Amino acid sequence: MNSSSDSPAPRLLTRREAIQRAAVLFGIALSPSILAGALQAQTPASGRNSRYLSPRQLDVAGAIVDRILPRTDTPGALDVGVLTFVDLMYGEYMTLEERERFVNGLELTESASLASYQLGYGRLSIPLRDRVLTAVAEASADEEKSFFLQIKELAIVGYFTSETVIKTVLRYEPVPGPFRGNIPVSEVGPSTWAPSR
Repeated sequence: MNSSSDSPAPRLLTRREAIQRAAVLFGIALSPSILAGALQAQTPASGRNSRYLSPRQLDVAGAIVDRILPRTDTPGALDVGVLTFVDLMYGEYMTLEERERFVNGLELTESASLASYQLGYGRLSIPLRDRVLTAVAEASADEEKSFFLQIKELAIVGYFTSETVIKTVLRYEPVPGPFRGNIPVSEVGPSTWAPSR
């Protein structure tokens, strides 16, 4: 008879497992450059320091990823370093075409914000940010590769591969789990089993 202490403890996810789960969970197909970067890069500590994007671009990107994965009872995208991850992916792993699409999307978002509300995107209230971001997403809905899908992909991959999220939010339970052939009924609880027919 095995005791509950004999069962293996849950283990932490690897970066590869976290990426696979995030892709399945959100139904996204990862671009090769994002996948390569996420597997090789370590997500740096959170912050708003940029190595590749301009401060204005970083501000817009930060406001967008914060709306995609805001802080709730779990850390938000900005809390776990997604903005630094986005900057790293942009500078070291995106193709020239992906970089152009990304920068053009940031400019489009900022321009739409200025045209509609006379404020930069990062200075808008949450409801107005959502309105601008929804308009940007709807404008590119027919495109196979759009800025909105690109930044959403970066936010999700950066979030679910961050050390903080892997250690505090995600949990790996092996399924079907260990085989225990002789379990006391007291551990299972009062259950009524359906007869097989």
